[in-house]
Amino acid sequence: MNKNIWLCAGLFMIFTAMSGQDKKGGISPEMLQEIKQSYKATTADRAIQNAVTHNEINKLAINYRNENDFDTYFSHKVNGKGITNQKSSGRCWLFTGLNVFRSGIIADYNLKDFQFSHNYPFFWDQLEKSNLFLQGIIDTREKPMDDKMVEWLFKNPLSDGGQFTGVADLLTKYGAVPANVMIETFGSENTRQMANLLQLKLKEFGLNIRDASAGGAADLQKQKIEMLGVIYRMLVLMLGEPPATFTWTLVDAKGNPVSTKEYTPLSFYREFIGADLKNDYVMLMNDPGREYYKLYEIDFDRHAYDGKNWTYVNLPVEDIKEMAIQSIKDSTTMYFSCDVGKFLDRERGLLDINNFDYESLMGTTFGMNKEQRIRTFASGSSHAMTLMAVDLDKNGKPVKWMVENSWGPGPNNGHLIMTDKWFDEYMFRLVVEKKYITGKVREILKQSPVRLPAWDPMFAEEE
Repeated sequence: MNKNIWLCAGLFMIFTAMSGQDKKGGISPEMLQEIKQSYKATTADRAIQNAVTHNEINKLAINYRNENDFDTYFSHKVNGKGITNQKSSGRCWLFTGLNVFRSGIIADYNLKDFQFSHNYPFFWDQLEKSNLFLQGIIDTREKPMDDKMVEWLFKNPLSDGGQFTGVADLLTKYGAVPANVMIETFGSENTRQMANLLQLKLKEFGLNIRDASAGGAADLQKQKIEMLGVIYRMLVLMLGEPPATFTWTLVDAKGNPVSTKEYTPLSFYREFIGADLKNDYVMLMNDPGREYYKLYEIDFDRHAYDGKNWTYVNLPVEDIKEMAIQSIKDSTTMYFSCDVGKFLDRERGLLDINNFDYESLMGTTFGMNKEQRIRTFASGSSHAMTLMAVDLDKNGKPVKWMVENSWGPGPNNGHLIMTDKWFDEYMFRLVVEKKYITGKVREILKQSPVRLPAWDPMFAEEE
């Protein structure tokens, strides 16, 4: 009985100490009064409250003064051939990467239109990412569950997002096919439920691998193959099975058949794309939080275990613009990624930091710069599109830019226009052909890259 009394007394003292600690940093009645008194409840505040509580904030914050003189003329533009639509999926990286090559095929072969199958490489992407996760679990099996890398793996077994490095790895390994050879399915266009099931199964497999390893099981690779067989079946059920061969007729812009051939996906890739995607393209980054003119590599940030880690050159934004302009002037589009949700006026298809006046509406400032937004996870690359136009002033300086989006029809025929100031603040990555890079960038590519962790705040996948 005495022991129970002392135990209760001890618990009470611990609880009291903890409560005291909480109170020290908590909101006391006195502090609450001080906070409440800072709010003056002016007639202007009441009017704003009436509006905000019944309306979408962006509708109220839209800057009327910025709606005038919306100029859609561009001095330099690569002509497109129709807008694609990723539907309810995070495959923007795949649409963007393929759209870069699509425009070249249409021009080179005088086609009226052409579409790649996005479902075909997506199937292999999901299988490769599954293997990447499972092999990562095998590689880290001796580390505790709370190890940073193990935690990151279980939090990120796979997704439908990605990078240009994934486009390069997938196309060079599996090839490409036209859209009608492997059509879209409900699962490919609506990926959330499929992703949830795959992630759940992979996490279960990950635990099974760790348990088998702890029990002394030797042949983890054999178990992995069996697990991937389950994933393959799930993918076939939701996406269809990728073709090994197919027959396709090339038809010119006038509707005349030019050739009919039997292809494998790899032979189709070699004939109609043919580029060395792993070596002929360079990813440029604008990350003001890291040293410029350096080469960086992201650990474990790839789509396939035997693929290439995402490697980039970090540059001031003005250097990136220089190479982008050279590419557009030479009628070459580029893979481009940004934080598309910031200051986007969807009705006009315009990205402009002056689109919304949140400061006047809320009576405060939002003062973080680009580096601070990245560091606090307030901003990062969220979407990939195809950069295809720039408007230069009389001094050759960019005023605005245009991208081909993959959200289907919309304002500007499915394109988004961004001001140069928005480009400075929310552009993150650009992939250019090596022939457009400067001599300085060529020298940087000779550096041994600085390796950064996969969980760095800058390196979310584009969706």
